[in-house]
Amino acid sequence: MSRKSPEDVRCVASIGGGPIGGGWTAHFLARGYDVNSYVHDPSEESAFRRLVNTAWQSLSYMGLAPDASLDRMTISNNLAQVVSKADFVQESAPEILSVKQDLYRQLGELAPPDVVIASSTSGLTMTDIQIRCATPERTVVAHPFNPPYLLRLVEIVAGKRTSVDATAWTQEFFRIAGKAPLVLNKEVPGFVATRLQEALWREALHMVANGEATPEQIDFALINGPGPRLALMGQCMAFHVGCGEGGMATNLDQFGSALKLPWTRLDAPELTKELRDALVDGCNEMAGGRHFEELAARRDLGIVAILRAIAETSK
Repeated sequence: MSRKSPEDVRCVASIGGGPIGGGWTAHFLARGYDVNSYVHDPSEESAFRRLVNTAWQSLSYMGLAPDASLDRMTISNNLAQVVSKADFVQESAPEILSVKQDLYRQLGELAPPDVVIASSTSGLTMTDIQIRCATPERTVVAHPFNPPYLLRLVEIVAGKRTSVDATAWTQEFFRIAGKAPLVLNKEVPGFVATRLQEALWREALHMVANGEATPEQIDFALINGPGPRLALMGQCMAFHVGCGEGGMATNLDQFGSALKLPWTRLDAPELTKELRDALVDGCNEMAGGRHFEELAARRDLGIVAILRAIAETSK
């Protein structure tokens, strides 16, 4: 095995010109890596640079590695050139299985033989993605949470043909790269965090569809209710601590029967034009005409403040 050890990785290839690909590029640059970024078309480069520059503002507040620099980024639409000297590949192509499969067919031939190829997919399985790859043993899911340059979670999931070594290597690499890697026990659509997020999202859609709440009311409730608590402890520990000395046992014994009450509707509602328009109009109203870059910058500064507060409470 000629694969570099995780601590010796110097050059990362980031594939994809959208917010996730740009976010990964910014993260790896901030950690002091050289980053070769692939965009599908040269016309995407300007927007891609704006994504990275927006992320860089918050990363600068958080603290950069001593040798971190935007000058260590190269952008190209030549896939072979981007991956030829990479020590690790992070793929963030569109969530279309056929596109991913064709891309992994190419990456299996173009990337150096022992370099791990990781996918940012938020729902597809690596077993399906790797099916046309000549070297599936070094392919693995490494799903981030958006924005990937601030939120530390990376869900790592092996496919049926992924080697144990590649999974372990990926976990250690992300730990060194400043992330919080979570290796899943088995493949499950949506992994862990996305499945939990989707349950919340479906309930929000039902409330909008039934006229029970507006997008603004839903976000207001989350921001001023469970949101800050979830930033410090997960749902399980929040209920454990919330029930005093009895902990989770008291919670389940007292409120377990309420789980049968029709408080939630986990089946997704039909996405009618009316529901679609209500959500779009509600979010546009909350945005108040502010551009994406301004909204993203405000979001990022808020996350930075929360991350700093969490760090302080952890001392």
